[in-house]
Amino acid sequence: MADKKKTAAEELSEKLLSKPKNGILRVDDKELKACDDFNEGYKAFLNTAKTEREAVEEITAQAEAAGFKVFERGKKYKAGDKFYFVNRKKAVILTVMGKKSIAEGIRLAAAHIDSPRLDMKQNPLYEDKEIAYFKTHYYGGIKKYQWPTVPLSLHGVIIKADGESVKVRIGEDEGDPVFCISDILPHLAESQYKRPAPKLITGEELNIIVGSRPFKDDKISQKVKLNIMAILNEKYGIVEDDFISAELEAVPAFKASDVGFDRSLVGAYGQDDRVCAYTALQAILQLKKPEYTCMTVLTDKEETGSDGNTGLNSSYLPYFINDLAEVYGVNGYNVMSRSECLSADVNAAVDPTFIEPFEIRNCSQLNYGVVATKFTGARGKSGTSDASAEFVGRVRRLFDKNGIIWQTGELGKVDAGGGGTVAQFIANLDFDVIDVGVSVLSMHAPFEITSKLDNYMAYKSFKVFFEDK
Repeated sequence: MADKKKTAAEELSEKLLSKPKNGILRVDDKELKACDDFNEGYKAFLNTAKTEREAVEEITAQAEAAGFKVFERGKKYKAGDKFYFVNRKKAVILTVMGKKSIAEGIRLAAAHIDSPRLDMKQNPLYEDKEIAYFKTHYYGGIKKYQWPTVPLSLHGVIIKADGESVKVRIGEDEGDPVFCISDILPHLAESQYKRPAPKLITGEELNIIVGSRPFKDDKISQKVKLNIMAILNEKYGIVEDDFISAELEAVPAFKASDVGFDRSLVGAYGQDDRVCAYTALQAILQLKKPEYTCMTVLTDKEETGSDGNTGLNSSYLPYFINDLAEVYGVNGYNVMSRSECLSADVNAAVDPTFIEPFEIRNCSQLNYGVVATKFTGARGKSGTSDASAEFVGRVRRLFDKNGIIWQTGELGKVDAGGGGTVAQFIANLDFDVIDVGVSVLSMHAPFEITSKLDNYMAYKSFKVFFEDK
């Protein structure tokens, strides 16, 4: 039987109207396997790099294995040379020199490696009712009620009075203890239930249990606190005053896992924004000799506004570009004005259970590919760079030409809230920039969810951006 002829309206609809399609239905089995294989490396990265310091250590290890060398200021590099620069152990810039003069601009991917967490205060250890606790100060935007009763691990560094640096990582290995914040039982929670949701748990109630056994001596008070310090002194050689010069972070202790019967999703802590950091990292590690000089900057402090000397609201990135350009007799500001950037940050995946704040025509979905976000900010586009139509068109053509499965998205309804990325700080350097990243369910929660397909497409999008001529 002959196929039914399409009507004029059907032909016009096919030609003119957008028809988004689930990405899984657009790839073959071979690419789907490549997608799954890629995400095994991603999960391993998430387990290793749970803080910005650990991320820098893992990133530089992978970079050196791929042939990258430490950046030498004043050295003239040739096409294909690979090097990296570490800023205060919390941010890193990876570079592959291109065939074209750096005067023609660079291709930059910018992601962040910090995530919402609980930081220890400078005098954290105390005892109450013969239980020892650490006082915390939350970092970044969290729903505070999500953090009690979750097993936590402790990561960071302690600088002792003599300057010695002690690395801390407890709660990740088999046999390690974990830590936890308690919550009131429902039987006695009547007064808690009357609190507004943001105050179900307050910041000063995010106190981490670290022990309960007293030191066996009746002549002193705070026996549990003393016992904890005795344990820490034996293990690390520290005294209580050393907490003053420490950076200790509590993060969820569980490992990255496949989610769902079909294993189509990744569940883990810290996917905002290590999913974009990992994909942008892998894209630059595999570069050989690109046309344009390519950089991936993996930065700190995005979750608190990008301020500080390891955040992209500081000057370390333009200083680095200026140092590199100067060797070739080129003005660094002219380089930046001719450069392009994919600000590699996540977007909110539509959640059918909590559909109300999403604007359905303009939100991203799991499995629909990497998300291009023209603008972020809040309400009246406050705090955004808002990519130009010309640059959006360039990125659109690039992705379509290279078979990238992608979608557009924005962060909820106009007056529902909003958020920002590092794009505005890159734009302030006179780059053309747009946000390109992965959509996330349960963003900023202790356990976030992403699509394996979307993660893989993010990697491919950064790769074609770097390789484009």
